[in-house]
Amino acid sequence: MLKYIPLSILLWTAGQAHAQNMDIDILKRINASGNYSPVVTKISSSAYAFGVGIPIGLTMAGQFSGDLELRNKGLRIAETVVMSSVVTELLKRAARRNRPSYTYPELVKAYAPGNDVKSFPSGHTSLAFSTATSVSLEFKKWYITVPAFVWAGSVGYSRMYLGAHYPSDVLCGAIVGTGTAFATHWLNKKLFPAKQTLKPAPAF
Repeated sequence: MLKYIPLSILLWTAGQAHAQNMDIDILKRINASGNYSPVVTKISSSAYAFGVGIPIGLTMAGQFSGDLELRNKGLRIAETVVMSSVVTELLKRAARRNRPSYTYPELVKAYAPGNDVKSFPSGHTSLAFSTATSVSLEFKKWYITVPAFVWAGSVGYSRMYLGAHYPSDVLCGAIVGTGTAFATHWLNKKLFPAKQTLKPAPAF
C-alpha cells in the first residue's frame, strides 16, 4: 500500500499543475490586457451597488409602504448577502491564493490590482450570484430570474476580463453565492415557517 503513496502524490501534483495551466490559459484569452471597455468595468462594480442596494431598497420600500412581506423579502436577501460575504472571506483567508496579475505579471494585466491580493474565490461573483439567486427565490418570476442570472454571469466574466481573477475563482464564487442563497432560504423556511391563514368555517 505504501508503495502507491509517491505515485499518488505525483499524480495529484500533476493534476494541480494541469488545472493551473488551464486556468491561466483560459484567463489569457479573456483578459483585455489594458484595452478595457468602460461598460465591463461598470458591470464589475455593479456587484456591490446591486448587492447592497437591492436588499436595502426592498426593505425600505416595504417598511414605508406597510408591505411587510416585501420588507421581509428585503431582509432575507440581506441575510444571504451577509452569509455569502462571510463564507467568501473565510475561504479567501484559508486559500491565500494570489491574484493572477501578481503571480503572472507578464501574462495578465489587472485593471485595478489594489492592495488585497487574495483571489480565491471571487467576492464580486459570489455577491452577484447570492443576490441573483436570493432575488429569484423570493420573487419566482422568469422575467426577474433570467435578467438576474445574466447580470450575475456578466459580473463573473468581467472579473476575468479585468484580470482580477482566475476562471476557477469565478466558478467557486458562483457556487458559494448560489449555495449560500439556497441554504439561507432553506433555513428561513425551517426556522420561520409561514403562518397558515385559517379559512372561515362554511356557513350552513
